[in-house]
Amino acid sequence: MRRFRNSVLGAALLALALVAAACAGEEEPGGGGQQGGAKPSLTVGADNFGESEILGEMYAQVLENAGYDISRKFGTTRETRIPAMESGEIDVAPEYLATLLLFVDPEAEVSSDPQAVAATLEPLLQEKGLAILEPSEAIDTNAFVVTQETADTHSLAAVSDLQPVAGELTLGGPPECPERPFCIPGLKETYGIEFGEFVPLDVGGPLTIEALDSGEIDVALLFTTQSVILDKGWVLLEDDKGLQNADNITPLWNTESTDEEAEGLLNDVSATLTSEKMLELNGRV
Repeated sequence: MRRFRNSVLGAALLALALVAAACAGEEEPGGGGQQGGAKPSLTVGADNFGESEILGEMYAQVLENAGYDISRKFGTTRETRIPAMESGEIDVAPEYLATLLLFVDPEAEVSSDPQAVAATLEPLLQEKGLAILEPSEAIDTNAFVVTQETADTHSLAAVSDLQPVAGELTLGGPPECPERPFCIPGLKETYGIEFGEFVPLDVGGPLTIEALDSGEIDVALLFTTQSVILDKGWVLLEDDKGLQNADNITPLWNTESTDEEAEGLLNDVSATLTSEKMLELNGRV
């Protein structure tokens, strides 16, 4: 897995500010969501990496603030969580659109358009008694990253800006990059980009980070919400021609657990999320 696991406690503490902001407009005078009768008990799930736990904690705290009795089941994997959601053991959890689609149907066609991916995904989930809510703007997917110095030297802001200078540059990324459609083959087909050299490293991990930091490589394949980008002041190049999949962060529901008010609250959380906010929260964890 590409992300590091962090403590649920850390995720909870760091989510408080955004959760409070999301909830501020929800409550009615005199107590709002805490009154008005009994509400269903819900279990919020999250997988065993920090970003998922941050999101799960956001969902849990927003629902708790509105008067729902919330249990948490964190530390899962998609392989164990999806069956648990189908059985009703878990009611809601954060997901990533394109990755979820490929998990449900490995042969499905995916794209950079979240609405198109959602439209393909919805009937497949319906068969499992599951449904997605509103996708957020936040997306966690492959990203091509350069140092600020490299960006300034070559006037780089978007991936397409690499095209005229890529022959002078070295790309670093996972060993599978020369065969992966969203790495070297995709760069060539979608952008007409061919790098002068490729250095096989790891999957957005310490080898790639160190190689970019030391100047061994000029361009690194990382991930859009990876906190090191912010920490180092690096430049995440815009995927301006839509090479990468729409892995927008989206709540996933068990349809038997669906509650209209709870859906609205979770959609409000999605409406506040951006990749920049997730990158910051991941960094603070």
